Amino acid sequence: MIYLCAISNIRSGACREDCKFCTQSVKWGADIKRFREKPIEVIVDEAKLAKKYKAAGFCLVTSGKSLDDKTLEYICKASKAILKEVDITLIGCNGVATKEALKELKKAGIKIYNHNLETGKSFYSKICSTHSFEERFNTCLNVKEAGLKLCSGGIFGLGESEEDRRELINYLKELKPDGVPINFFIENLKLPLKATWDKKMAIDVIKRVKKEINPKILMLAGGRELVFGSEWVEALKYGVNSIVIGDYLTTKGEKEDLDLEVIKRYKIKVANEC
Repeated sequence: MIYLCAISNIRSGACREDCKFCTQSVKWGADIKRFREKPIEVIVDEAKLAKKYKAAGFCLVTSGKSLDDKTLEYICKASKAILKEVDITLIGCNGVATKEALKELKKAGIKIYNHNLETGKSFYSKICSTHSFEERFNTCLNVKEAGLKLCSGGIFGLGESEEDRRELINYLKELKPDGVPINFFIENLKLPLKATWDKKMAIDVIKRVKKEINPKILMLAGGRELVFGSEWVEALKYGVNSIVIGDYLTTKGEKEDLDLEVIKRYKIKVANEC
C-alpha cells in the first residue's frame, strides 16, 4: 500500500527568514517564482488534478515564518473551497502556529499539519538564525494538542553529522508524529550549502526512522529523484509507504504519469485516503 501526496505552493518566496536550505528566503535571492497569494480557483483546480493522479493528501504550503491571522484566513478560505468540490485529505504547512490558530484550521477542514524539525537541535543554529529549534518543536506539540494529525520530519544532507541525524530522530521519537517526511537537500547556486547526502546514508536514515519511530506514514519526499532516480520503489523495502507526486515548492518533481506507471508495473495498491 502506498499513500500519494501532492503539494501546492500557494504563497511563494515572500520569506524573510534565513534558512540556508530554502530558496524561498529573500536573503539568498534564488531565481524562483514569487507571489503573495495564489487565486483560490487555481488551488481548487490543482486539488482536482491531484485527485485525478490518485493523491490521498493535498498540502497547502505558504512561505514565511508563521501562521498569522491573514494567512489563517486565506488557508481556511482555500480549504473550504477545495472541500466543496474535491474529496481529499487536506494538509496545512504554514509555519510556526499557536494552538488557537491550529484549531481554526481544523474547523475549516484541515486534517493534518506538517511542520518539520529539519535537523537536530545541535546543528540547527548552523542552518537558521531567525527562528529557533524550540519554536519548531513547540509548534509540533501545539499540533497534537489542537487535535490535528502531526507530520514532521527533516532534511538530510545539509552538512550535518551522523550524530546530528541521530539527534533529530530522537526528537521525532519524542513527538511520535503520525507521518515522517524524509527530504534530501536539493542544491541551488544561490544557497550557501552543498549537498552531503549519498544513497547509503539515505537508506540508513529510512531504516532508522522505520525502526525507531515506525510512523503510520513514512514519506519519501524532496530529493527522492536525485537519490533513487526512477528506482524509488527500492525505498519501499526499507519501510517507505508514501511519496510526493508532482512538483515540490520551487523545484520540479517526477511527472505524475511516470510515477503511476511504476506503481502499476510493480502492482502496488494506492490508498484512497490518508
